[in-house]
Amino acid sequence: MLDLHQRKQEIIGKIARKAFEQPLLRSGLLFEHDIRDNFYYASYLFVGSLDEQLTIFIDADSAKTKAESLLMKVLELQDQNPISSTYGHWPLHLRPTPQEAPINTLPVELMGSLMVYFYERYRHVFSEPLRVSFEIALLHIYRSDFYRKPLEHYHHHEAKYTATKLILGQFYQDQKLLEDGYQSLCLTLERITAMGMSEYGGLPWFWHWVQAFTCAWELTEHAEIKTALAQMLDYLWHVRSTYYLQGAWVGAHSRGWPHDIPQDKNVLFDYVQFGDFTLPEDMPRTEYAGFLSYEAPALARSTALNRAIPVEVKRLIPPPAALAEYGKDCLHSYVYITENYAIGGVWERALEFDNEQHRWDVTLPITAVEGVNRAFFFHPGKWYAEGDLRHQSEFSEVLFHPNVVVARYQIPAEQPDEIIGCLPQGEWIEEPQALYGRCGNVFMAVYVQQPYRREVLADRSVIKSSGRTNAIILACTDIVNAQTRGIIDLNQFADAMRQQQPIYAQSGEVGQALTYTTLQGEKIAFMIDEVGNITRFVNGKEIDFNDYTVS
Repeated sequence: MLDLHQRKQEIIGKIARKAFEQPLLRSGLLFEHDIRDNFYYASYLFVGSLDEQLTIFIDADSAKTKAESLLMKVLELQDQNPISSTYGHWPLHLRPTPQEAPINTLPVELMGSLMVYFYERYRHVFSEPLRVSFEIALLHIYRSDFYRKPLEHYHHHEAKYTATKLILGQFYQDQKLLEDGYQSLCLTLERITAMGMSEYGGLPWFWHWVQAFTCAWELTEHAEIKTALAQMLDYLWHVRSTYYLQGAWVGAHSRGWPHDIPQDKNVLFDYVQFGDFTLPEDMPRTEYAGFLSYEAPALARSTALNRAIPVEVKRLIPPPAALAEYGKDCLHSYVYITENYAIGGVWERALEFDNEQHRWDVTLPITAVEGVNRAFFFHPGKWYAEGDLRHQSEFSEVLFHPNVVVARYQIPAEQPDEIIGCLPQGEWIEEPQALYGRCGNVFMAVYVQQPYRREVLADRSVIKSSGRTNAIILACTDIVNAQTRGIIDLNQFADAMRQQQPIYAQSGEVGQALTYTTLQGEKIAFMIDEVGNITRFVNGKEIDFNDYTVS
């Protein structure tokens, strides 16, 4: 296995070659969808042009010339008008043309600190025009003051502001700014270690925390600050390792982008840190994974890489800081993790930013199957768009237990009554109200209360089922455990799981709403009272959240 440094070099080489081979657009840039990708690819190409091993595959002089041209074009798009409301910022999307594109506050949040890093590391080999352009752009970033904000939310934006305070405070010898950054760092660290992160599983924003604080850690010259940054990064990698399964992020997500749900693709920082999967061709988020690195603590790495013994992870998720004063309760996150799959999610529905909460799923390692590595169902809510399997409604109740998740849907008359599911590629047996499948090393049984239809796509199956009252039971076991029960193939698994059919209550019936007996002989149930309140039981005992702890 390659070591951490070698994996970084592999990423640099791969992206540098892509940047070298990709033709320029009419604008002279590589991308129009996001200015940051131009900066990232140009950075990799520039560094690749300096590496003798990589210049076997690319012409060094041509690569450096192209990289410098790209970097200059990016820097030229900064708003450098001191009286402008967007002073110091860049456009994000570059249409209709880069010069006409609206200025956006997002690019500089992350890209600004990385520009300081890139300048500090490589200015000695910059051309004179590029060096001057960087110095001018960085000064405008510093003077823009976008990062001079007090802590309020303790979210990814403020994490980046804090890192920027530390980086620019040192770079411009601004002692007051440096002290502000250090205080913000200590307060943030104190809060999240005591309460946990409200942005649970939020991708790609978690990586912005890691990226920003790693950048600050690599640049700082102050021992006390470096120690605090190391403590922050140790905590972040502890969180990441808790929910890690061979490149996948298991469990619930407060937010996610289409390249993270239903398939984990934002994996470069994982690859550098853990290296237990093959570097994929598709890299939708290159950012600075090939440059920045902080080796996780040994315990965190051991947690991530040793999944032979299944574990239940039960965590309290704090409300966003801005809501805490209103007495909002913590959420409860549950996930059961094995070496071949994980299953779980968050018990409570929460209206997260852009309604992006991903409530539950079964997650496979990213190399277990071709295509998507998640199995889940949901009722579409606000902002749902066909083909984008996010934006869930609030009309569901869930129950989690090792190897199984139950989701019950009671959909009001004014809402569309269709639930949607996503299943990984594999060998599947379809029956009127069930599917039995083998995906990689995992057998899955999917019970659907109402009739369904299945559409097989290139990288997944999409399931749709209609009915005001509906339910999904998704149960898993891996091949090794199945063999201990005499189950050798999918047909035998289907035969066994046909005997485990759930029992559904009749519409409007009080008492038993749904019961299911697992392959392990445990009985789980939803019970409903006269006014429609739901209570959840396992083996006759109501679910108890007293053993949920802070991450």
